[in-house]
Amino acid sequence: MGPMTSSLEALLPGTERALLHRIAVGQSEGRAPSLVGAVARGGRVVWTGSCGDVGSAVDTQYRVGSITKTFTAVLVMRLRDEGLLGLDDPLEMHLPGTGVGEATIAQLLGHTGGLAAESPGPWWERTPGSLRPELADVLGERPLAHPRGRRHHYSNTGYTLLGSLVAAVRGVSWEEALSAEVLEPLGLSRTTARPVAPHADGWAVHPWADVLLPEPVEDLGLMAPAGQLWSTAADLCRFANFLAEGDERVLSAESVREMRTHAVPPAAGDWDSGYGLGMQLMRQDGRTLVGHSGSLPGFVAGMWLSVDDDVAAVVLANATSGPQSAVLASDLVRIVAQAEPRMPAPWRPLPAADPSLLALTGPWYWGTYAYALRVIEDGGVELQPLRGAGRGSRFRARPDGTWVGLDAYYDGEVLRVVRREDGTVSHLDLGSFVFTREPYEPGDAVPGGVDDAGWRGAR
Repeated sequence: MGPMTSSLEALLPGTERALLHRIAVGQSEGRAPSLVGAVARGGRVVWTGSCGDVGSAVDTQYRVGSITKTFTAVLVMRLRDEGLLGLDDPLEMHLPGTGVGEATIAQLLGHTGGLAAESPGPWWERTPGSLRPELADVLGERPLAHPRGRRHHYSNTGYTLLGSLVAAVRGVSWEEALSAEVLEPLGLSRTTARPVAPHADGWAVHPWADVLLPEPVEDLGLMAPAGQLWSTAADLCRFANFLAEGDERVLSAESVREMRTHAVPPAAGDWDSGYGLGMQLMRQDGRTLVGHSGSLPGFVAGMWLSVDDDVAAVVLANATSGPQSAVLASDLVRIVAQAEPRMPAPWRPLPAADPSLLALTGPWYWGTYAYALRVIEDGGVELQPLRGAGRGSRFRARPDGTWVGLDAYYDGEVLRVVRREDGTVSHLDLGSFVFTREPYEPGDAVPGGVDDAGWRGAR
């Protein structure tokens, strides 16, 4: 979500009207005492709206529930990037005695560690954390509900463990680490563990009458990393921009991209939902959205962004059930992306041309599949099929003269040039696949060799 010219930042009046209508319908049909929405584009908030009894649409705090998990995941990824732990490390290596066996940190981040969804004690969202003073109280006698690594099973207790992991490695509380390492660097001054005025009150709305009941506001204690935070529409838009672009003070663009990638392969067929590392993934109208939903008694929240469209949206409401904040937020993204498509970046020539790199451009053949290699920015290359479907990827240059795949089938695979003894190029090697200048040319380094008689017609 990069910066754009100021003339493109403001939304058109028709788009703003459609956004306001969508949240008005959501608030009315969802019977929420108040509901706020915000849209960000180009790294800044470009629209806010509110319905019901609310003050400032952008600055009023609401409880955001499980959006907290994404913040906790950022803290864990920071530990990984600093070399203090590995995502494939068993939790026991850094937080012993939990009883979750060999569940890895990555599995806990992606909800594939096999842990139960909830704490076995009283409804943890409506009771004080003092009822669960130790991890044993959070996990209970049977913390595992499934074999680890076999399936996605959403787990609040898993994120409790991740918060305790952060505290154990950092030597400070989860809340202190979050404030110093994420909230302060990103300027999220209105995101806090406890409400700070102005904030909305949480309400339960009677299912069969238009009357209200106040919901309790509890400090969740050890469960806080799974759902404690309060935030505003403006702060969450800023956080969404970070999740799209990264910020070297917190996490690199490469690391947030890793968070936005499926932790386990999606189900067969056209997937419509999934989970990365602390982030929910969704397909809507052919568009990939990443973010998170959240709920706690009295509040529901949704935060989604489309990196390709450069649009993020947040919806917050103060009702236990009724308003579909996550659906509303995704609808706000769709409205803007469809009404005002992202302007493509202007074409500009590269600052320099490496003759040896230019010599590699053009057609290459994997068997009889035709591909074209072209140069992109920063010495990278792109290899795409010339006809039909195929395995195409972009590659980033590495100091040793090779390239590493950035997406699709060849993500993480190494592309290198193989030269003959005289220095001329023999072929490209991509994860052991051989790409030659001609299809099955005699003498080329094609695995299995090439028939000496060459190509022939039908007999």
